[in-house]
Amino acid sequence: MYHFDYQKAFSRNIGWVTQDEQSILSSKQIAIAGLGGVGGSHLLTLTRLGVGNFHVADLDIFELANLNRQAGASLSHMGRAKVDVLVEMAKDINPDLTITAFPSGVVNENIDTFLSGVDLYVDGLDFFELDIRRAVFAACAERGIPAITAAPLGMGVALLCFMPGGMSFEEYFRMEGCSEEEQLLRFLLGLSPAMLQTAYLVDKSTVDLAAHKGPSIPMACDLCAGFAATYALKILLKRGPIIAAPFGLHFDAYRNRFKKTWRPWGNANPIQRLGLAIARRRLGLS
Repeated sequence: MYHFDYQKAFSRNIGWVTQDEQSILSSKQIAIAGLGGVGGSHLLTLTRLGVGNFHVADLDIFELANLNRQAGASLSHMGRAKVDVLVEMAKDINPDLTITAFPSGVVNENIDTFLSGVDLYVDGLDFFELDIRRAVFAACAERGIPAITAAPLGMGVALLCFMPGGMSFEEYFRMEGCSEEEQLLRFLLGLSPAMLQTAYLVDKSTVDLAAHKGPSIPMACDLCAGFAATYALKILLKRGPIIAAPFGLHFDAYRNRFKKTWRPWGNANPIQRLGLAIARRRLGLS
């Protein structure tokens, strides 16, 4: 049994961060809602970065369909609560973690507690969970908490940051008063104005917004964790430029392409409105 030593455990981070910065990371607290496709990878990557405090929420259990992409998904964990498994895995990396679990997920009644004392929110909710996602991002804006969402799209990642005093989630996505299908469409195109991933989708029948159905692959989830953790480092250490909404980043490893997107007024942008209209026709929603 090894004796845990924080300084030794995370010593290989030093060089890319200073010793003082590593100490700062150990004192920071991050909230992660959702520990599935990307959320579990977020937690483990941020734990290895040396972040010392977390609030984590998820209400699901591991199932066979999670094996292709989710951190913590293994045959030995089938049927177990994701939040329990991921807390165990994180504490197996850093047993000194302070980590508070919310096994009922995030709901309107516990948002205040979930975000209490938090320095940063990292979104790991399922793509189709829009109501609670909107509520959490709105609560972050009210409390001046920076918030990150990194979406696994195709074999790439689309990242958006919402910073205190900047454009809010609702100002960017403009979902208020829209049907669920319209909200999902606005979320997808808002995350990915460049839509780099559509060029190589080999089976379009696997995408069905109305049925809450879409494919996801492991490389994208890992890319999300890398992008989100890098921006978490920059935000928490107040170091380096932050690309925040209405700007976004989209990297597609399959197509060897990177785009810095810019959508002033978010989904109200004329180019974005045209893209939404085209997407509605293609999906038979108009």
